This record gives sequence, structure tokens and C-alpha cells, in this order.
Amino acid sequence: MLIQLLFVLVCIIVGARIGGVGLGVMGGLGVAILTFVFGLQPTSPPIDVMLMIAAVISAAGAMQAAGGLDFLVKIAEKILRKHPQNVTLLAPLVTYSFTFLAGTGHVAYSVLPVIAEVARETKIRPERPLGIAVIASQQAITASPISAATVALLGLLAGFDITLFDILKITIPATLIGVIVGAFASMKVGKELVDDPEYQRRLANGELDDHHVEVSEIKNQFGAKLSVILFVAATVLIVLFGSIPSMRPTFDGQSLGMPSIIEILMLTTAAIILLATKTSGAKAAQGSVFSAGMQAVIAIFGVAWMGDTFINGNIAQLTSSIEGIVTEMPWLFGIALFVMSILLYSQAATVRAIMPLGVALGLNPMLLIALFPAVNGYFFIPNYPTVVAAINFDRTGTTKIGKYILNHSFMMPGLVATIVGIGVGLLLIQIF
Repeated sequence: MLIQLLFVLVCIIVGARIGGVGLGVMGGLGVAILTFVFGLQPTSPPIDVMLMIAAVISAAGAMQAAGGLDFLVKIAEKILRKHPQNVTLLAPLVTYSFTFLAGTGHVAYSVLPVIAEVARETKIRPERPLGIAVIASQQAITASPISAATVALLGLLAGFDITLFDILKITIPATLIGVIVGAFASMKVGKELVDDPEYQRRLANGELDDHHVEVSEIKNQFGAKLSVILFVAATVLIVLFGSIPSMRPTFDGQSLGMPSIIEILMLTTAAIILLATKTSGAKAAQGSVFSAGMQAVIAIFGVAWMGDTFINGNIAQLTSSIEGIVTEMPWLFGIALFVMSILLYSQAATVRAIMPLGVALGLNPMLLIALFPAVNGYFFIPNYPTVVAAINFDRTGTTKIGKYILNHSFMMPGLVATIVGIGVGLLLIQIF
């Protein structure tokens, strides 16, 4: 089993280093090794999860193509520029809201340069709002009803009579409180901007120009607004159907499952957006949201398939060796989720790869929900695209990777938000 585990980890690490679809295809290689070399029977690929994510990404991509994301960025810019002194608190709330609505953290790219500029103009150290803003865009993944990670968790816990509302009533307040605490902690990070030596050096060398960030103009205001309204309406319907099973259509005495509900609603929304706003379907497939989302689908395809095959083939040995420890100290499972998310660079892939083990070990489903924010650990190594983007957008040089790699601008807010989020989640499951 340990040799099999080594091969699984090697596939994950190599796949993460390749990037893009690398994680997914290396997961496929892992399945091949487990099947043909070690003789494990491959499990069924996570088809429902993949189709749900593809449907959500189709709708989000259509909204982006129709100008919906640009419209939201315009609103965010107005809020930030109206209250520049509170940028460290408002910036993470903006990126959190964006991710919550769209189901992907990649939507934060468009607002990061605005955050950096508002902070610099207000003489607030840009590292403070940028660091926690990036973390907030990650934390919101585990609170969004349409994110790949939440959809994957809902699918895994469906057999325990867990509804979408059961997940959201824990994760939304937990992650939101974690982000707010992280924002307040960020307000004291580093020296004030005017006293920062790197900022002073760049200022003296004339490296800081007066270039103003221009948010893309929206050609079709009506279409952009309509796309956002339609997307939000679909999200609300998904929450309602997921929280109130009696609303779902019934066939042969069985309610229609949430995977089918999500797929139908999101594909329908994508179609209505494209038709109502006269947006090209090809344009929807070319946006950053669609590209990032489809990479997530491939990642889940390979990694989840590999993880399921490994766990299913070694379930007896796994449960007998670690069941006692994890049962006595369930927080150890949260650490396992955090570590694996660092390796996998994907909350959804982490959920599908590791959460089945928690289910197999007999951990309380509500406990698994409380530990869910632990899958947001990929800020730990500062090479994720949103992290790199934030560093590049800060022309003052305050947002950076430290000499020792791990002492970077995102470590403190990331750890604070994650630890507080899990702590609040553990308290909430005692209440509910």
C-alpha cells in the first residue's frame, strides 16, 4: 500500500508542477499504474461532479462574455474609491462576493489592480488589502453554492441526508468571519507605506508613474446587467432546490437529484444569457473563467479517479491503521486536507481525493463540513496564479515573496482566515 501511495503522491506533485491540465492527466497515469501494475480495480470516474462543474462554468463563461463580470468590477471600483481608507476591509469583501457569485476565484484578477491602485493613492501599504483579498477569493470557494468544491462535497454527503443548506449555513458564516478577522489582522502588517524602504527606493528611482488603471468599458450595459441577474437568479434557485427537497420534481416516488437540478438550471441559464444578450457562444468559451473551470474538470477527472481507486483498493488497511487516531483526534483529518490542498492546487480536487477517506473512516458528516475550509491551503506555496498576479499588480513592491519563500505576504492572512474559519465551523456544528 505504501508503494502505491508513493506513486499516487508522485503523480500529484508532478501534475501540479506541470500546471494546466497536467494534474488531471497525471491522475490518469496514476490510475493506469494502480490498475495495470498493482492490480487494483478502477472505480467509476466522478461523472456527476464533472458534469455539474461543466454546467456551472458554461453559465459563468456566458455571463463573462456578456460583460457581467466587467459590470461587477465597475461596481467594486466605485465602492473602493468611495471609501479608500477602508480598502483593507472592503477589498476582501469584494473578492469574496465575486467568488461567491461566480463559483471560481479567478474572477478576482479583474479587481486586484484596482485594489492596488486605491491603496497606493491612499498611502496604505498595498500588501495589506491585496494579501487578504487573494485569501478571501479562495475562502469563498468553500462558501459558494455553485463552486466545484461545494458541489463535490454535496455529492459525497448526499447519502447522509445532507442538503446544500446544511453546508452553506456552516461554511458561509465560518469563512466570512475568518476573512474579516484576517482583514483586521492585515491592517498592522509591515511598515506604513511612506516608511517602506522598497517603496522609497522605487519612488526615488522614478519607477512609480501616474498610470491610472482603466476598467474595461461595457459595450452593452443592458446585456451585462441582465446576465448578472440571470446568473444570480439561477444560483438562488439552486440553493432553494438544494435546501428544500420538496420543491424538486418527483419521478417514481424519488425526488430529482441535485446533480441533475444544477446541470439543468445552469445550462438553461447559459442558453438564456447567450440568446437574450446576443452573445457568441465561442466568446463564452474563450474567457478566463471557462478556461480555468475546464482545467478544474480535467483535474477532478484524473485526481479523483486515482484517489477513489487507491482508497477503494486499500480501504480495509486504511481504516484499520488510522481509524482510531482520526476518531480520537479528528482535527488531524483537517491537517490532511490542508496538506493535500497545497499539493493539488484545487479545493475541488482535494475534496474528491481526500473526503471519501473521511466518509470511509466514519467521521461525522457535519464535522467534515466544519473542516471543509481546510482545503484552502494552496496559498502556502506562493505560486498560484492569483497570488502571482497580486504581487505583479503591486508596483510599490510591498506585496512579495520573502527570502525564505514561505515568509510571503499571503501566509499570515491565509493562516488566520483558515484557522478562524475552521474554529467557527466547529462551534457552529455544535449549535446546529
